[in-house]
Amino acid sequence: MKFAYTILYVPDVAASLAFFERAFGITRRFLHESGDYGELDTGATTLAFASQALGQANLPEGLVLAAESTRPLGMEIALATDAVEAAHTQALACGATELKAPEQKPWGQTVSYLRCPDGLLVELCTPMA
Repeated sequence: MKFAYTILYVPDVAASLAFFERAFGITRRFLHESGDYGELDTGATTLAFASQALGQANLPEGLVLAAESTRPLGMEIALATDAVEAAHTQALACGATELKAPEQKPWGQTVSYLRCPDGLLVELCTPMA
C-alpha cells in the first residue's frame, strides 16, 4: 500500500488551483477540460482538487464541504517552508484568512494556520529537524 493522493472537494477547482499557485508557489500539474478535477505538482504524493458535484456523484449520501462549514474541518494540509512568516503574509495577500499567526512551538518548529478561500485549513510550518 502506498499513499498516492489527497483529493479535496471544492466549489471551483480552477480557483483553488490558482490560489495555491499564487499563495504558495506550487505549480499546477493539470486541470481536466471538464473543470471537475485538477492536480498540483507536489512530488510523490498528489494534492488534487475535485468539484463538489463530482464528490456528490461519488458519494450520493453527501459529504461535509469545507466551503460550507463555518469552522475548519478536522483535517489540514501542512506545507513545510523555511519562511513561514513570509508564506503566511503572501497567503493572506492572496485571500486566505488568518486563524493563527506564526508562532514558535516548544519543539522548535514555527507554525501558522490559515483558511483558504475554499474553506480548506492549511498549516504552514518549518521542516522538522
